Amino acid sequence: MAGRVIGAKLALFVGEDLATLQRDDRPGLMWAGYWDLPGGGIEPGETPLNCVLRETHEELSLVIAPELITWGRDYGTSSGDISWFFAAHLPADTEAQIVLGDEGQGWALMSIAAFMAHDRVVPQFKPRLGDYLAGVVSGHIDRSG
Repeated sequence: MAGRVIGAKLALFVGEDLATLQRDDRPGLMWAGYWDLPGGGIEPGETPLNCVLRETHEELSLVIAPELITWGRDYGTSSGDISWFFAAHLPADTEAQIVLGDEGQGWALMSIAAFMAHDRVVPQFKPRLGDYLAGVVSGHIDRSG
């Protein structure tokens, strides 16, 4: 039996750079203080796409149309569950619309090279971003709602 879908993340390109968030630095929080990508846990009845769109709005105040998500793929986790990883590209001037929500210490646009070399980026997202950049085939993205 396949694992349950637990969440989704988004490689959100704003111009040439990735929108990143620095996670809160609370004791017990996984990857506390690390740089992360928009996204999070799925809510009951939510598709992975709807999850990542909702989370991106909550975290960066951006409303992204579903058709702007151009790539997505499911990944198994160490627990046997499934997490989705998506990609979207927005114009550079979108930066002016970004406002940090109530989670995280801050946000930044980070070059791909800086993200891939950074020693405090949530590590599982580097190979997933690498898959997207290498042209690994996208999975079926459920846009049904």
